[in-house]
Amino acid sequence: MGRRGIMSTQMKEEIAKELGFYDTVEQEGWGGIKSRDAGNMVKRAIEIAEQQMRGKS
Repeated sequence: MGRRGIMSTQMKEEIAKELGFYDTVEQEGWGGIKSRDAGNMVKRAIEIAEQQMRGKS
């Protein structure tokens, strides 16, 4: 499985909306976002995954 399989497109879009840069994604695609925004998106995805794991245990 490649890197793309880790986060669904829907999840990435929801996080981008939450963090406030989804308009950039719509206009320029994922390549248009700042590296800082990409890093924040990954951090947020990790937080969500950790919360889900805690909820299942």
